[in-house]
Amino acid sequence: MSEHEHTMTDGLGEGAAAAAALPPAAWQAAPRNQRMAAHKIECNACPVLCQISDGKVGACDRYANRAGVLVRVDPVLLVRRRLDAAQGDVAGADLVPFVPAGSAPLVQDADAPELFITAVGAGTTYPDYKPAPFIVASQAQGVDMVTVVTEGIFSYCSLKLKIDTDRWLGPEQADVRCNGEVVGHVSTAEYGSQMLSLGGVHHITGGSKKEGRVTVDMMAALGNRQAVDLTIDGGAQVRVQAGAAPVVNGVPEQRMRLGCGSATIGIFAQQFADLVDEVVVVDDHITGVLTEHQAGRCLGLRRSGLQIRGRKSTPGRYFQVANPGTGWGGTDIADPLSILAPWDADDAWPGQRLLMVSTTGEHAAWFTLDAALQPQPGSMPAAVQAIVDRIGENCEPALCSVLFVAGAGGSLRAGVTDNPVRLTQAIKQSLVNVTCGGAPAYVWPGGGITVMVDVLRMPASSFGTVPTPAIVAPIEFSMRLADYQALGGHMAYVRPLAQALATGSWHADGAPAARRTIDPLPGNAWPLGQPPMLG
Repeated sequence: MSEHEHTMTDGLGEGAAAAAALPPAAWQAAPRNQRMAAHKIECNACPVLCQISDGKVGACDRYANRAGVLVRVDPVLLVRRRLDAAQGDVAGADLVPFVPAGSAPLVQDADAPELFITAVGAGTTYPDYKPAPFIVASQAQGVDMVTVVTEGIFSYCSLKLKIDTDRWLGPEQADVRCNGEVVGHVSTAEYGSQMLSLGGVHHITGGSKKEGRVTVDMMAALGNRQAVDLTIDGGAQVRVQAGAAPVVNGVPEQRMRLGCGSATIGIFAQQFADLVDEVVVVDDHITGVLTEHQAGRCLGLRRSGLQIRGRKSTPGRYFQVANPGTGWGGTDIADPLSILAPWDADDAWPGQRLLMVSTTGEHAAWFTLDAALQPQPGSMPAAVQAIVDRIGENCEPALCSVLFVAGAGGSLRAGVTDNPVRLTQAIKQSLVNVTCGGAPAYVWPGGGITVMVDVLRMPASSFGTVPTPAIVAPIEFSMRLADYQALGGHMAYVRPLAQALATGSWHADGAPAARRTIDPLPGNAWPLGQPPMLG
């Protein structure tokens, strides 16, 4: 079996015992399936209960049969930082040797890297009555801490995609498909961004087996920063990837809009005032007309007589000038003059200078009215082009953001405490810091533990799947040792990090835990010692 092959469970080999330094385990392995071939072992890390042959991996690619022992294949991931004794700054450092198992608790100091054990590669708590695989003691700023580490098996989970683009992707509530299967829907658009909601329990378990399989595979790929092709019913085809620009109908997007048409008028009105007679900023939301707009009126600009085909909102602001689309300003138009009605001859004049521009500056055209008050195209003056370029300069790059949302219940909480509601209460009281692969997680208000995390702030390859189907994702709970004891934590299974790495997860066979280390991702706070935990 290659070291790169994967599989899934919590390291429970037949006859495996808890680490010698721990008290006898309160659980026992399930009895052997008498119909199972002698060379196979049963993995009980999830409800699938794979029967794995020697040298093979289970269906989830995380657990394997190695000479009759069920082992975890993926290494446990640690995040490290080195503290400069004088400045307290973080610097890179190599992993230092660990003290032998059973020795005194690991104490961090300025001469050694500070280490945080993540749940990536840790294993799960399934079946529910087992404590989490790693319950690790450490110190932060002189305070005794505990981090409870487990990979959750999530069927109640989804992805929220924020796609920064001026292009229209599809009607609200339209189905989103991957490989022909419905995997989500279009959500409400936000300022300069299109939003998709993908996954969720109804697609994972409420439809056909194929729909569930495609859904979790799509979610794992996006969570692991891979590109995925989606098709929106009645809308566009879009390729999405966390941290990359979206590709809409085969065209890579460049910019998200600066603002709506009205906002763009307001921002640049004074710069336009001496160079043009009228400006129209085309936008699917609010199309702006400079001389009618409050900004133009405050600057004393002469009314141009231009009239817009659309529903007037307030002066200089128009709704529904065109249908949504991938053309000018997120509309379906290719010719900007198509949204104009005939000029009001009482206000218009020959020679009037007209700029039409989109909210990203990607589309712009210059016109002059002739004697019949018809706009004629012309070369845009350099000074006006400079302002159009400035509109583009103020547009942020088009980008896809992928946020993982999950409800953490069941075995997750049971793996932390024998009274799960106390964990929920402690989180809401800010006594517990929740992270996912060491990345900060937002905990939604209200009942339960619903977390949301940016996948770009998580380590690469943090997500996996099991064929139930469900998503596998890391989660860690860090708190003061005294608070852990107060919420009914599994105190008998608390171990120093050095001992945990020397013996593997507490229910493993005593082999050292395969591990790899990374530096903290940019922008992530150190998971331990966050206030008010130490307050």
